[in-house]
Amino acid sequence: MKHLILLIEGKRIDRPSYMAGLNKKGFIVESVSSGAGAVQKLKEINPSAVIIDAASMRTAGTRICASLRKVIDEAPIILILSANKDKVSDDCADEILYLPFTLQKLLNRLRPYMSTSNNKKLNCGPITLDMKERWVICGDKKTRLTPRLFLLMESLMRKPDEVLHREDLFRKIWETDYLGDTRSLDVHISWLRKAVEEDPRHPEFIKTERGIGYRLEVEKPHRPKKRS
Repeated sequence: MKHLILLIEGKRIDRPSYMAGLNKKGFIVESVSSGAGAVQKLKEINPSAVIIDAASMRTAGTRICASLRKVIDEAPIILILSANKDKVSDDCADEILYLPFTLQKLLNRLRPYMSTSNNKKLNCGPITLDMKERWVICGDKKTRLTPRLFLLMESLMRKPDEVLHREDLFRKIWETDYLGDTRSLDVHISWLRKAVEEDPRHPEFIKTERGIGYRLEVEKPHRPKKRS
């Protein structure tokens, strides 16, 4: 099954288009050159994902993201920005990439959305992760995760009751070897706790191992019975 991508990019001779690379990797790509054009195109097509190459249009892309959010529900938005652009809010798009990066990195970010499995779920104790739609379910809570939160939750669930080192998690989720500031990991962990914990301030499942990393605890530690 080939996935349809809506690509929004300006026409600049100093910037190559992503269309050729995406086509070569098996995607069907529809291209427009503006946010207004994208809104119009979405009346005709239902893409698997939307890529906004804001760097090619010399814009931060935030207004385009906002306009698209009004007309699409499930399709994820990937925003591409120049390295010298100011950081934008994480909730502006499902995923934000700063130039320079390789086509493979873009494909890696698309991968979580492109699952062809209809019912694939990952279960770990009372927590269920929908691998296609990126829902995490725990008790009465059901939250749709961003791709980065999804990968973080999956990493914890793949190795329950095992301590995952901060540096390893950061390298994997952020796809970088720069470890100068891993505070973003702590913020994402706090968001995951809000999604699965009854009391995020006193987590039952996502535990902190101080100075080391994080652990998903699904088996209660054994406490020896008191002698009478």
